[in-house]
Amino acid sequence: MESPGFDLLVIGGGVNGAGIARDAVGRGHRVMLVERGDFAQATSSASSKLVHGGLRYLEHYEFRLVREALAEREVLLRLAPHIIWPMRFVLPHRPEMRPRWMIRLGLFLYDHLARRVSLPGAEGFRTATHPFGAPLNPAITHAFAYSDGWVEDSRLVLLNARDAAARGAAVHPRTEFLDAVRHPSHWEVRLRGPEGGFRVTARAIVNAAGPWVQQALAAAHTTPPGQVRLIRGSHIVVPKLHDGAQAYILQNDDRRVVFVIPYEGEFSLIGTTDVPHEGDAATAHCTDAEAEYLIAAVNRQFRRQIGLSDIVWRYSGVRPLFDDGADDPSSVTRDYVLKLDDAGAPLLSVYGGKITTFRRLAEDATTLAGRALGHAGTPWTATATLPGGDLGGLDRAAFTAEMSRRYPWMPGMERLVRTHGGELPAMLDGATGLQDMGTLFGAGLTCREIAWMREHEWARTAEDVLWRRTKLGLHMNAAEREAVRVAMGG
Repeated sequence: MESPGFDLLVIGGGVNGAGIARDAVGRGHRVMLVERGDFAQATSSASSKLVHGGLRYLEHYEFRLVREALAEREVLLRLAPHIIWPMRFVLPHRPEMRPRWMIRLGLFLYDHLARRVSLPGAEGFRTATHPFGAPLNPAITHAFAYSDGWVEDSRLVLLNARDAAARGAAVHPRTEFLDAVRHPSHWEVRLRGPEGGFRVTARAIVNAAGPWVQQALAAAHTTPPGQVRLIRGSHIVVPKLHDGAQAYILQNDDRRVVFVIPYEGEFSLIGTTDVPHEGDAATAHCTDAEAEYLIAAVNRQFRRQIGLSDIVWRYSGVRPLFDDGADDPSSVTRDYVLKLDDAGAPLLSVYGGKITTFRRLAEDATTLAGRALGHAGTPWTATATLPGGDLGGLDRAAFTAEMSRRYPWMPGMERLVRTHGGELPAMLDGATGLQDMGTLFGAGLTCREIAWMREHEWARTAEDVLWRRTKLGLHMNAAEREAVRVAMGG
C-alpha cells in the first residue's frame, strides 16, 4: 500500500491545534493542520487575553497547574515580546471576602511557586496614597499589586500556524473535517475546503477541535473517552475606566474574580463570566444578564459607574473543559487532559487547557502522539521565537523607537509593532512615504497592510482583518469598516 500522505492530521486551528502542528512539524513529522473557519475564530480569540498563572486557582489547590503556568509565563514573554508583555494587576481588598493575611499568603506563593525572572514581586499599599488607588471606590482602603502578562490571543494562534507552515506543515484554514475511516495503520479522511471536497490519509489524528471535540470524535466513528463540559466566558468593552497601564482584579460576591484591563488605548476590557453553555458553541454570545453581572462587579468597586449603554463591544467564548464532576463551573479544572485511543491508528483528543500553557500542552501532545507513531522526537519550542518575536535584541519600547526613527512618516507605529514585531521592516519594504502604503481605510490600516495579511496571514474577510489580525474594528466607524469589507471582496 502507498504510504500515508501525513503522519499527523491536526483538527482545529485554535491555539492548541496550531501549537501542536508547529511542535510536531519541528520534530520531523509530516503534518496537516485543518480549521473549518479562520484561525482563532472561536475560543482562542475570545479569552481574557492574559498570560498568567491563575491566582484564583490556588484556592482550588491546583498548585501544579499554577506552577506550570507561571513557568510558561516567563517562556512566552521571551518568545513573542511584540504580542506578549508584562502587566501589573491591582487587587482591591474587600475584608468581607478574604482576610488580608490570606491574600498575602496567596501572593507569596504566586511569587515563589516558579522562578520569577522578568517580573517584579507583589506589594500591598493604602489606596489613598498610591496612584493605583485613584479609580477605586473610597470605601476600599487597602489593595495589593502583583505581576502577570498580556497577550494578543488571536495573533498568538496565527503566529503558531504561520511558523508551522514555514517549517513545512500543510496548513489549511476554511477546511472542514467531514469524517474519517480507521484502519490498523492509518486513517482515510474526507475534508472539504474552499475548492471542494478532497481526501487525505494520515497515520494519526490529533483532535484539537475545542468545543467541538465530541463532534469530531463522532465523525471519526469512535467512542468519546470522556465528557466535555462547555463553560461560557463573556466579556464587555467600555470606554476606558482609568488611566495607566495597570489592570484590576476584582473580588466578586460569588468569590469569583472579574478583570478590568486597559484595552486598545481607549477602552477597558471587563471579564469574564463562568456559566454552563448549552447547544452549539458557535451560538455563544454575551447575554445582558452576563453583562450586568460584570457591570455590577465594576460599579461596586470603581468610582466611575457604568451601564449597559456604555458597552461598545461584547464577545463570548466557550471553554471545552474536561468534565471532572465538579458542581460549580468555576471549580472545574482548567488543566488540560489528553486522551489517546490507540485501538488501531492513533487518535489523540485534547480537552481543556489555557492559553498560558498552550505550548506545554502542545509539547506533551506531540510527545504522546509521536510515541504512538514510534518517533517522539525532541521538544524544541521553549527557545524558538515566533514570527516577529525577534526584535534584534531590543525590548518592545526600544524597537518601536527604532522603527519610528527609520520610518518617521508612518503613523501608528506602536500599533504596527504590536501587530508585526520584527517583521515590520519586511511589511514596509520599499516604502519611502505614506503614499506608498495605498488607500488609508482609517485607524492606521492601509492597503499595503491588508495585502500583507492576505499573502502571509490567510486573511480573506473584513472580519479576519478587523477583529482577529487586529482589533481595528473598535477604532473605525461604520463607513470605514464597510470600505474594508468592499476591499476584501464583500
